[in-house]
Order: sequence, then structure tokens, then C-alpha cells
Amino acid sequence: MDITSLALIGATIVLSSFISGVFGMAGGMVLLGVILVYFDVVTGMVLFSLIQLATNGWRSLHWRQFVRWPIFVWYVAGAILSFAVMRTIAFVPDKAMVYLLLGAMPFMVEALPARMRPNIEWRGVPFITGVLTTIIQFLAGVGGLFLDIFFQKSRLDRKTTNATKAITQTFSHVLRAAYFGSLAGVGDLSVSVWAPAMALALVGAMLAPFVLERMTDHGFRQWTRAIIFAIAAVYLVRGGLLLWQA
Repeated sequence: MDITSLALIGATIVLSSFISGVFGMAGGMVLLGVILVYFDVVTGMVLFSLIQLATNGWRSLHWRQFVRWPIFVWYVAGAILSFAVMRTIAFVPDKAMVYLLLGAMPFMVEALPARMRPNIEWRGVPFITGVLTTIIQFLAGVGGLFLDIFFQKSRLDRKTTNATKAITQTFSHVLRAAYFGSLAGVGDLSVSVWAPAMALALVGAMLAPFVLERMTDHGFRQWTRAIIFAIAAVYLVRGGLLLWQA
């Protein structure tokens, strides 16, 4: 890999980590899309999981006093169930499928009527969230946007939302790395690749709180929406081109 590609990947890691740290989502969409340009799906998913583990792990630690632990515990239970089922199936998506799912997901979420969107604070919903989000993450690579459906009707503020989503996603990144790593190994993904990547992710994550502290809840939601749909449009085009070339 040439120096230009390495620089692009490094800059993307910092930027995506910063975006995730501020908005609690969207950064993963940016990062995975770039990683899959240079790596196969399995290797890319493992590397992506390790990078996001650093980002979300730091966010979880930084905002730990805002985490809703009962939500996390039930989410974990649902996520483990999905992992067991999906590992039995052992399905690995191709690049076109990943890009198309990443691009289509925001529009599918938008099409879901507000009255049909469940509340993460309702009894039983965190477990269902863990089940469904984990499946989405194994198919599309990124589940943060889908996860947000369950937070939209809650009365949690931006810090509690960010913190609780961060701790659930930290666990999900561990499961994703275990899933794809156990299916086909990690190829040439050595410590010299993932260690610097995780370090860069921490840089972006540490910068994010300075922005989040200054945002309003309204601004938080507006910017999140704009960024997500812009990225989604790009990935739909990318996925379509891959299908066309195939």
C-alpha cells in the first residue's frame, strides 16, 4: 500500500472517530466505506471492528456516568443470541451488498412511521434491539443508524444517548470482530496495521467532547441527519457501480 493510501486511511480514521464521538453514529459509515476500498470484506470488518472498539470504548469511559446500564445488560443478552445464530449460519456479505445496505438503511429508517418506532426505555425493547442490531451489523457492517431508531422516541438527552449507544456498540464491535475473525481469520492484519489505527481513532474520539459540550440537542439531531443522508447517497452509487461491474 502506497503512502497516499495510508495517509487517506489515517485521515479517515481520525475524522470518522471524531464524527462518531460527536453524533454517536455516522462515523462508522464513513470509515467502513473507505476501508473496503483497500481490504476484502472479512479483513476489513475485523480492522473496522478494532478501530471502532477504540473509539466507542473511549467514549464509554469518558461518558460512563451517563450510561443506562439496564439497557446495556439486556442489549448484551440479545446480541449474544444473534451472534450464536449468525455464527451457525456463517454468512459473509460481498462488498456490493455492504455498500447497498449502508446506503439504503437511512432511507428505510426514514420510511418507518414515527408511531411505529419503539422506545429503548420500554420493557423488553433493549433485548430486541440487541438481537436486531447485531444481525444488521453482521450484514451491513454498521448498526449505529439502525440502533438510533430505538432512541428517537426516548427522553434521554444527547449525553445519555451518546454514552449508552457507545457502550452497546463497544460490545457489538467485539462480537463483529469475533464473528468475521472466526470465519476466515484476519489475513495479513498484523499488529503494525491495527495498533496505529486504534491510536488514530483515540485522537479523533478525544477531540469530540469539545464539540459535543457546545452543541444543543436540536443542533445535534440536525447535523446527524444531514451527515447520514449525504454519506448514504454516496454509498448507494458505490454499491450500484460494483453490481454493474460484476
